[in-house]
Amino acid sequence: MCEQGADTLERTIKVVEEKFGKYLYRMKWLNFGGGHHISSEGYDTDKLVSIVKHIREKYDVQVYIEPGEAVAINAGFLVTTVLDITKNGMYNAIVDTSAACHMPDVLEMPYRPYIIGSGEPGEKPFTYRLGGPTCLAGDVIGDYSFDAPLSIGDKLIFTDMAMYSMVKSNTFNGMPLPDIYLLRTDGTAELIKKFGYDEFKRRV
Repeated sequence: MCEQGADTLERTIKVVEEKFGKYLYRMKWLNFGGGHHISSEGYDTDKLVSIVKHIREKYDVQVYIEPGEAVAINAGFLVTTVLDITKNGMYNAIVDTSAACHMPDVLEMPYRPYIIGSGEPGEKPFTYRLGGPTCLAGDVIGDYSFDAPLSIGDKLIFTDMAMYSMVKSNTFNGMPLPDIYLLRTDGTAELIKKFGYDEFKRRV
């Protein structure tokens, strides 16, 4: 149900009932799976509730759904620092964040996280290919354009980082995991968790 509405679930459940309905009476629970985009604009929550009620009442089963992304979408920021600027056919910015370690969906999906103030390649005057510091040639986050040239020490802020980036992060090549802070509405930040060598050792 990845990023799908309740209409998709409705069609799916109809087929499940046709093919497997006779077995549902002997089950204790039914999992509707993940990806339901319940927090997106226009999602028909009334239809979702109606489907859940129908299955619960007809088959006397507990119903589970796994909205996943919809719960944390557009939450969480990853702040990275530009470590070096090089040129090899185009300008490259090496950052202290790794696609392979901190945002593997960039390589697996593919997924292009948004950076505050950035644009698509060529949209703004200065385009850079952002890469991580691991030894992987493919540790590339993507191409982004900016209004002004990047400099060593600049901070870039990736958005929508609270989902798979946290649960799938790893310490390949000795890369440290990002510290986790809670940013309050008054602008103050509270350190929630800091990862060190012990975390790397534990995972190995």
